[in-house]
Amino acid sequence: MRSIAVVGASLAGLRAVEELRTQGFDGRITVIGEEPHRPYDRPPLSKAYLTGTCATEDLRLADAADTDELAAEWHLGVRADSLDPAARSVRLSDGTEVVADGIVIATGGRARPLPGAEGLAGVHTLRTLDDAVALRADLDASTAGVVVIGAGWIGAEVASTCRTLGLPVTVVEASTTPLARVLGATMGAHCAALHTDHGADLRTGAGVASLTSTGFGPWKRVTGVVLDDGTHLPADVVVVGIGMRPNTEWLAGSGLPVDNGVLCDAGCVTAFPSVVAVGDVARYHGPDGPVRHEHWSNASEQPAVAVRNLLAGTTIQEYHSSGYFWSDQYGTRLQVAGHPAGADEVTVVDGSPHDRRFVAEYRRAGTAVGVLAMNNPKQFGRLRRQLRAGAVPA
Repeated sequence: MRSIAVVGASLAGLRAVEELRTQGFDGRITVIGEEPHRPYDRPPLSKAYLTGTCATEDLRLADAADTDELAAEWHLGVRADSLDPAARSVRLSDGTEVVADGIVIATGGRARPLPGAEGLAGVHTLRTLDDAVALRADLDASTAGVVVIGAGWIGAEVASTCRTLGLPVTVVEASTTPLARVLGATMGAHCAALHTDHGADLRTGAGVASLTSTGFGPWKRVTGVVLDDGTHLPADVVVVGIGMRPNTEWLAGSGLPVDNGVLCDAGCVTAFPSVVAVGDVARYHGPDGPVRHEHWSNASEQPAVAVRNLLAGTTIQEYHSSGYFWSDQYGTRLQVAGHPAGADEVTVVDGSPHDRRFVAEYRRAGTAVGVLAMNNPKQFGRLRRQLRAGAVPA
Protein backbone atom coordinates (compact mmCIF):
# COMPACT_ATOMS: atom_id res chain seq x y z
CA MET A 1 0.00 0.00 0.00
CA ARG A 2 1.66 3.18 -1.23
CA SER A 3 -1.09 5.80 -1.06
CA ILE A 4 -3.98 6.52 1.31
CA ALA A 5 -6.79 9.08 1.10
CA VAL A 6 -8.32 10.35 4.33
CA VAL A 7 -11.76 11.79 3.66
CA GLY A 8 -12.49 14.19 6.52
CA ALA A 9 -10.16 16.73 8.09
CA SER A 10 -11.45 17.02 11.63
CA LEU A 11 -10.18 15.24 14.76
CA ALA A 12 -10.69 11.65 13.53
CA GLY A 13 -9.12 12.46 10.16
CA LEU A 14 -6.11 14.14 11.74
CA ARG A 15 -5.61 11.27 14.18
CA ALA A 16 -5.77 8.83 11.26
CA VAL A 17 -2.99 10.71 9.49
CA GLU A 18 -0.91 10.80 12.66
CA GLU A 19 -1.44 7.08 13.22
CA LEU A 20 -0.43 6.28 9.65
CA ARG A 21 2.92 7.97 10.20
CA THR A 22 3.33 6.57 13.73
CA GLN A 23 2.67 3.04 12.48
CA GLY A 24 5.33 3.38 9.80
CA PHE A 25 3.41 4.27 6.66
CA ASP A 26 5.75 6.37 4.49
CA GLY A 27 3.65 6.63 1.34
CA ARG A 28 1.47 9.43 -0.01
CA ILE A 29 -1.36 10.68 2.20
CA THR A 30 -4.10 12.88 0.77
CA VAL A 31 -6.50 14.61 3.19
CA ILE A 32 -9.84 15.90 1.94
CA GLY A 33 -11.87 18.33 4.07
CA GLU A 34 -15.13 20.08 3.22
CA GLU A 35 -14.41 22.96 5.61
CA PRO A 36 -11.72 25.47 4.62
CA HIS A 37 -10.10 25.24 8.07
CA ARG A 38 -7.22 23.09 9.23
CA PRO A 39 -8.24 20.57 11.95
CA TYR A 40 -9.63 22.32 15.01
CA ASP A 41 -11.10 21.32 18.37
CA ARG A 42 -14.91 21.32 18.54
CA PRO A 43 -15.69 21.05 22.30
CA PRO A 44 -14.74 24.70 23.06
CA LEU A 45 -17.16 25.96 20.38
CA SER A 46 -20.14 25.69 22.73
CA LYS A 47 -18.31 27.12 25.70
CA ALA A 48 -15.13 29.25 25.74
CA TYR A 49 -15.38 30.27 22.09
CA LEU A 50 -18.91 31.63 22.49
CA THR A 51 -17.91 33.64 25.56
CA GLY A 52 -14.93 35.12 23.73
CA THR A 53 -12.33 33.65 26.10
CA CYS A 54 -10.99 31.34 23.39
CA ALA A 55 -9.68 32.70 20.09
CA THR A 56 -9.84 30.91 16.75
CA GLU A 57 -6.11 30.16 16.81
CA ASP A 58 -6.54 28.47 20.22
CA LEU A 59 -8.79 25.86 18.62
CA ARG A 60 -6.11 24.40 16.36
CA LEU A 61 -5.43 20.73 16.94
CA ALA A 62 -2.00 21.04 15.35
CA ASP A 63 0.09 23.99 14.27
CA ALA A 64 1.56 24.43 10.80
CA ALA A 65 4.86 22.81 11.76
CA ASP A 66 3.11 19.71 13.10
CA THR A 67 0.95 19.26 10.02
CA ASP A 68 3.95 19.86 7.75
CA GLU A 69 5.81 17.04 9.52
CA LEU A 70 2.99 14.68 8.57
CA ALA A 71 3.89 15.28 4.91
CA ALA A 72 0.29 15.05 3.75
CA GLU A 73 -1.43 16.76 0.83
CA TRP A 74 -4.35 18.83 2.12
CA HIS A 75 -7.41 19.50 -0.05
CA LEU A 76 -9.52 21.85 2.11
CA GLY A 77 -12.76 23.58 1.25
CA VAL A 78 -13.66 20.79 -1.16
CA ARG A 79 -16.25 18.05 -0.67
CA ALA A 80 -16.03 14.34 -1.46
CA ASP A 81 -18.91 13.62 -3.84
CA SER A 82 -18.53 9.90 -4.53
CA LEU A 83 -16.47 6.81 -3.82
CA ASP A 84 -15.61 3.92 -6.11
CA PRO A 85 -14.15 1.25 -3.80
CA ALA A 86 -13.27 -1.10 -6.66
CA ALA A 87 -11.26 1.61 -8.42
CA ARG A 88 -10.19 2.99 -5.02
CA SER A 89 -11.00 6.51 -6.13
CA VAL A 90 -12.72 9.51 -4.56
CA ARG A 91 -14.39 12.10 -6.77
CA LEU A 92 -14.32 15.65 -5.33
CA SER A 93 -16.77 18.51 -5.78
CA ASP A 94 -14.21 20.46 -7.83
CA GLY A 95 -13.99 17.61 -10.35
CA THR A 96 -10.70 16.26 -9.02
CA GLU A 97 -10.29 12.50 -8.69
CA VAL A 98 -8.09 11.15 -5.92
CA VAL A 99 -6.90 7.58 -6.42
CA ALA A 100 -5.42 5.73 -3.46
CA ASP A 101 -4.66 2.18 -2.36
CA GLY A 102 -6.53 2.71 0.91
CA ILE A 103 -9.37 4.95 2.05
CA VAL A 104 -10.13 6.26 5.55
CA ILE A 105 -13.66 7.64 5.88
CA ALA A 106 -13.79 10.29 8.60
CA THR A 107 -16.57 12.54 7.30
CA GLY A 108 -18.29 12.94 10.67
CA GLY A 109 -21.78 14.38 10.61
CA ARG A 110 -23.86 17.53 10.47
CA ALA A 111 -26.31 19.04 12.91
CA ARG A 112 -29.92 17.96 12.45
CA PRO A 113 -31.97 21.04 11.42
CA LEU A 114 -35.37 22.06 12.78
CA PRO A 115 -38.01 21.62 10.06
CA GLY A 116 -39.48 24.94 9.00
CA ALA A 117 -36.52 27.02 10.16
CA GLU A 118 -34.70 27.11 6.84
CA GLY A 119 -33.42 30.56 5.91
CA LEU A 120 -34.69 32.16 9.12
CA ALA A 121 -32.12 34.54 10.62
CA GLY A 122 -31.41 34.03 14.30
CA VAL A 123 -31.89 30.24 14.17
CA HIS A 124 -28.66 28.31 14.67
CA THR A 125 -27.20 24.86 14.92
CA LEU A 126 -23.72 24.42 16.36
CA ARG A 127 -21.38 21.94 14.78
CA THR A 128 -18.64 23.88 12.97
CA LEU A 129 -16.41 26.87 13.56
CA ASP A 130 -18.45 28.90 11.08
CA ASP A 131 -21.60 27.97 13.02
CA ALA A 132 -19.98 29.26 16.22
CA VAL A 133 -18.88 32.52 14.59
CA ALA A 134 -22.43 33.22 13.41
CA LEU A 135 -23.98 32.26 16.74
CA ARG A 136 -21.55 34.39 18.75
CA ALA A 137 -22.42 37.44 16.64
CA ASP A 138 -26.14 36.96 17.29
CA LEU A 139 -25.63 36.38 21.01
CA ASP A 140 -23.65 39.60 21.25
CA ALA A 141 -26.59 41.47 19.70
CA SER A 142 -29.38 39.65 21.55
CA THR A 143 -31.94 41.70 23.47
CA ALA A 144 -34.93 39.35 23.65
CA GLY A 145 -33.17 36.25 24.96
CA VAL A 146 -32.41 32.74 23.79
CA VAL A 147 -34.42 29.55 23.35
CA VAL A 148 -32.43 26.34 23.20
CA ILE A 149 -34.30 23.43 21.61
CA GLY A 150 -32.91 20.17 22.96
CA ALA A 151 -31.42 19.56 26.41
CA GLY A 152 -28.78 17.05 25.37
CA TRP A 153 -25.07 17.72 25.85
CA ILE A 154 -24.69 20.42 23.21
CA GLY A 155 -27.95 22.16 24.16
CA ALA A 156 -27.06 22.14 27.85
CA GLU A 157 -23.60 23.57 27.18
CA VAL A 158 -24.97 26.36 24.98
CA ALA A 159 -27.62 27.20 27.60
CA SER A 160 -24.92 27.35 30.25
CA THR A 161 -22.80 29.66 28.11
CA CYS A 162 -25.74 31.96 27.43
CA ARG A 163 -26.40 32.27 31.16
CA THR A 164 -22.71 33.10 31.65
CA LEU A 165 -23.21 35.90 29.14
CA GLY A 166 -26.14 37.17 31.22
CA LEU A 167 -28.81 36.28 28.69
CA PRO A 168 -32.26 34.96 29.62
CA VAL A 169 -32.51 31.34 28.49
CA THR A 170 -35.33 28.86 28.04
CA VAL A 171 -34.45 25.24 27.34
CA VAL A 172 -37.11 23.16 25.56
CA GLU A 173 -36.83 19.38 25.76
CA ALA A 174 -39.24 16.88 24.21
CA SER A 175 -38.54 14.10 26.70
CA THR A 176 -39.74 14.14 30.29
CA THR A 177 -36.20 13.86 31.63
CA PRO A 178 -33.17 15.19 29.73
CA LEU A 179 -30.33 12.72 29.19
CA ALA A 180 -32.43 9.84 30.54
CA ARG A 181 -31.62 7.69 27.51
CA VAL A 182 -27.90 7.86 28.35
CA LEU A 183 -27.82 8.29 32.13
CA GLY A 184 -31.18 6.95 33.30
CA ALA A 185 -34.08 8.98 34.68
CA THR A 186 -32.70 9.59 38.17
CA MET A 187 -29.25 10.80 37.18
CA GLY A 188 -30.64 12.62 34.15
CA ALA A 189 -32.88 14.61 36.50
CA HIS A 190 -29.93 15.54 38.72
CA CYS A 191 -27.98 16.80 35.71
CA ALA A 192 -31.01 18.67 34.36
CA ALA A 193 -31.38 20.45 37.70
CA LEU A 194 -28.24 22.43 36.85
CA HIS A 195 -30.40 24.52 34.50
CA THR A 196 -32.81 25.65 37.20
CA ASP A 197 -29.95 26.04 39.69
CA HIS A 198 -28.55 28.75 37.45
CA GLY A 199 -31.68 30.58 36.39
CA ALA A 200 -32.49 28.89 33.08
CA ASP A 201 -36.14 28.08 32.40
CA LEU A 202 -36.36 24.34 31.65
CA ARG A 203 -39.48 23.10 29.83
CA THR A 204 -39.58 19.30 29.61
CA GLY A 205 -42.09 17.11 27.80
CA ALA A 206 -42.56 20.03 25.42
CA GLY A 207 -42.70 19.90 21.65
CA VAL A 208 -42.12 22.76 19.23
CA ALA A 209 -45.14 23.63 17.06
CA SER A 210 -43.66 26.52 15.08
CA LEU A 211 -41.39 29.54 15.06
CA THR A 212 -42.61 33.11 14.87
CA SER A 213 -40.79 35.72 12.83
CA THR A 214 -40.79 39.22 11.45
CA GLY A 215 -39.71 40.67 8.11
CA PHE A 216 -39.55 38.90 4.78
CA GLY A 217 -37.06 37.37 2.37
CA PRO A 218 -33.44 37.68 3.51
CA TRP A 219 -34.59 40.02 6.32
CA LYS A 220 -36.91 37.47 7.89
CA ARG A 221 -35.86 36.92 11.51
CA VAL A 222 -37.04 34.72 14.34
CA THR A 223 -39.00 36.35 17.16
CA GLY A 224 -39.95 33.32 19.21
CA VAL A 225 -40.91 29.68 19.60
CA VAL A 226 -44.44 28.35 19.88
CA LEU A 227 -44.80 25.13 21.88
CA ASP A 228 -47.36 22.39 21.30
CA ASP A 229 -49.50 23.72 24.15
CA GLY A 230 -49.65 27.16 22.53
CA THR A 231 -47.08 28.82 24.79
CA HIS A 232 -45.08 31.51 23.00
CA LEU A 233 -41.47 31.94 24.11
CA PRO A 234 -40.01 35.26 22.89
CA ALA A 235 -36.47 35.02 21.53
CA ASP A 236 -34.25 36.67 18.96
CA VAL A 237 -31.83 33.73 19.05
CA VAL A 238 -32.87 30.08 18.78
CA VAL A 239 -30.29 27.31 19.06
CA VAL A 240 -31.29 23.87 17.79
CA GLY A 241 -29.54 20.92 19.44
CA ILE A 242 -31.58 17.88 18.40
CA GLY A 243 -28.83 15.55 17.29
CA MET A 244 -26.75 14.97 14.19
CA ARG A 245 -26.82 13.02 10.95
CA PRO A 246 -23.75 11.10 9.77
CA ASN A 247 -22.37 12.32 6.46
CA THR A 248 -22.88 9.27 4.28
CA GLU A 249 -24.91 10.57 1.31
CA TRP A 250 -21.78 10.83 -0.82
CA LEU A 251 -21.40 7.05 -0.57
CA ALA A 252 -24.64 6.34 -2.47
CA GLY A 253 -23.96 3.87 -5.26
CA SER A 254 -20.57 2.88 -3.87
CA GLY A 255 -21.71 -0.55 -2.70
CA LEU A 256 -20.57 0.33 0.82
CA PRO A 257 -23.23 -0.72 3.39
CA VAL A 258 -24.64 2.35 5.15
CA ASP A 259 -27.21 2.48 7.95
CA ASN A 260 -27.06 5.43 10.36
CA GLY A 261 -23.36 5.58 9.59
CA VAL A 262 -20.84 3.51 7.65
CA LEU A 263 -21.21 -0.11 8.71
CA CYS A 264 -17.95 -1.72 9.83
CA ASP A 265 -16.77 -4.82 11.59
CA ALA A 266 -15.35 -4.76 15.11
CA GLY A 267 -12.09 -3.36 13.75
CA CYS A 268 -13.68 -0.47 11.82
CA VAL A 269 -13.13 -2.25 8.49
CA THR A 270 -15.95 -1.94 5.96
CA ALA A 271 -17.14 -4.54 3.44
CA PHE A 272 -14.06 -3.53 1.41
CA PRO A 273 -10.77 -4.30 3.26
CA SER A 274 -9.15 -1.26 1.64
CA VAL A 275 -11.74 1.07 3.23
CA VAL A 276 -12.08 1.82 6.95
CA ALA A 277 -14.26 4.31 8.82
CA VAL A 278 -13.55 6.27 12.00
CA GLY A 279 -15.17 8.85 14.26
CA ASP A 280 -18.78 10.00 14.31
CA VAL A 281 -19.56 8.41 10.94
CA ALA A 282 -18.37 4.89 11.82
CA ARG A 283 -21.00 2.39 12.98
CA TYR A 284 -18.93 -0.56 14.03
CA HIS A 285 -19.89 -3.97 15.41
CA GLY A 286 -19.72 -3.80 19.20
CA PRO A 287 -20.52 -6.45 21.84
CA ASP A 288 -24.25 -5.69 21.64
CA GLY A 289 -24.46 -5.07 17.89
CA PRO A 290 -23.77 -2.06 15.64
CA VAL A 291 -22.94 1.11 17.57
CA ARG A 292 -21.89 4.62 16.67
CA HIS A 293 -20.30 7.11 19.08
CA GLU A 294 -20.28 10.89 18.79
CA HIS A 295 -17.67 11.74 21.40
CA TRP A 296 -14.25 13.39 21.23
CA SER A 297 -12.51 10.45 22.89
CA ASN A 298 -13.91 7.98 20.38
CA ALA A 299 -12.75 10.11 17.42
CA SER A 300 -9.32 10.31 19.02
CA GLU A 301 -8.93 6.65 19.99
CA GLN A 302 -10.56 4.77 17.12
CA PRO A 303 -8.12 5.65 14.29
CA ALA A 304 -5.25 3.69 15.87
CA VAL A 305 -7.16 0.42 15.46
CA ALA A 306 -8.64 1.27 12.06
CA VAL A 307 -5.26 2.25 10.62
CA ARG A 308 -3.60 -0.89 11.95
CA ASN A 309 -6.22 -3.02 10.20
CA LEU A 310 -6.06 -0.97 7.00
CA LEU A 311 -2.30 -1.42 6.74
CA ALA A 312 -2.61 -5.13 7.51
CA GLY A 313 -5.25 -5.60 4.81
CA THR A 314 -7.53 -7.44 7.24
CA THR A 315 -8.91 -7.14 10.76
CA ILE A 316 -6.18 -8.06 13.19
CA GLN A 317 -7.42 -5.91 16.10
CA GLU A 318 -10.86 -5.03 17.42
CA TYR A 319 -11.85 -1.63 18.75
CA HIS A 320 -13.15 -1.40 22.32
CA SER A 321 -14.56 1.99 23.23
CA SER A 322 -13.71 3.47 26.60
CA GLY A 323 -17.06 5.25 26.53
CA TYR A 324 -15.40 8.29 28.07
CA PHE A 325 -16.80 11.76 27.54
CA TRP A 326 -17.26 14.93 29.52
CA SER A 327 -19.34 18.07 29.56
CA ASP A 328 -18.83 21.44 31.25
CA GLN A 329 -22.07 23.12 32.29
CA TYR A 330 -22.60 26.05 34.65
CA GLY A 331 -19.11 25.67 36.10
CA THR A 332 -19.75 21.97 36.71
CA ARG A 333 -17.71 19.14 35.23
CA LEU A 334 -19.72 16.07 34.24
CA GLN A 335 -17.75 12.92 33.35
CA VAL A 336 -18.96 9.58 32.04
CA ALA A 337 -17.05 6.37 31.39
CA GLY A 338 -18.18 2.99 30.17
CA HIS A 339 -21.69 2.33 28.88
CA PRO A 340 -24.31 3.27 31.48
CA ALA A 341 -27.28 3.03 29.09
CA GLY A 342 -29.30 -0.06 29.89
CA ALA A 343 -27.92 -0.54 33.41
CA ASP A 344 -30.39 -2.06 35.86
CA GLU A 345 -28.78 -0.63 39.00
CA VAL A 346 -27.39 2.83 39.77
CA THR A 347 -25.69 3.54 43.10
CA VAL A 348 -24.15 6.76 44.41
CA VAL A 349 -20.81 5.62 45.84
CA ASP A 350 -19.38 8.98 46.88
CA GLY A 351 -20.80 12.41 47.67
CA SER A 352 -24.37 13.55 47.10
CA PRO A 353 -26.27 14.59 43.97
CA HIS A 354 -28.01 17.29 46.01
CA ASP A 355 -24.62 18.86 46.74
CA ARG A 356 -23.83 18.66 43.01
CA ARG A 357 -20.74 16.61 43.85
CA PHE A 358 -20.94 12.86 43.53
CA VAL A 359 -19.93 9.67 41.75
CA ALA A 360 -22.47 7.06 40.66
CA GLU A 361 -21.75 3.53 39.55
CA TYR A 362 -23.88 1.71 36.96
CA ARG A 363 -24.30 -2.07 36.99
CA ARG A 364 -25.99 -4.53 34.67
CA ALA A 365 -26.76 -8.00 36.06
CA GLY A 366 -24.30 -7.27 38.85
CA THR A 367 -21.45 -6.25 36.58
CA ALA A 368 -20.09 -2.70 36.58
CA VAL A 369 -20.71 -1.09 33.18
CA GLY A 370 -20.38 2.65 33.75
CA VAL A 371 -19.45 5.56 35.99
CA LEU A 372 -20.90 9.08 36.19
CA ALA A 373 -19.32 11.91 38.17
CA MET A 374 -20.31 15.49 38.89
CA ASN A 375 -17.52 17.72 40.22
CA ASN A 376 -15.63 14.71 41.53
CA PRO A 377 -12.71 14.06 39.16
CA LYS A 378 -10.48 12.25 41.65
CA GLN A 379 -12.95 9.52 42.56
CA PHE A 380 -14.10 9.34 38.95
CA GLY A 381 -10.54 8.73 37.79
CA ARG A 382 -10.10 5.90 40.30
CA LEU A 383 -13.36 4.17 39.36
CA ARG A 384 -12.75 4.72 35.67
CA ARG A 385 -9.41 2.90 35.91
CA GLN A 386 -11.04 0.05 37.85
CA LEU A 387 -13.85 -0.13 35.32
CA ARG A 388 -11.41 -0.49 32.44
CA ALA A 389 -9.62 -3.21 34.40
CA GLY A 390 -12.95 -4.91 35.14
CA ALA A 391 -12.42 -4.53 38.87
CA VAL A 392 -15.00 -2.05 40.18
CA PRO A 393 -15.93 -3.43 43.64
CA ALA A 394 -19.53 -4.16 44.57
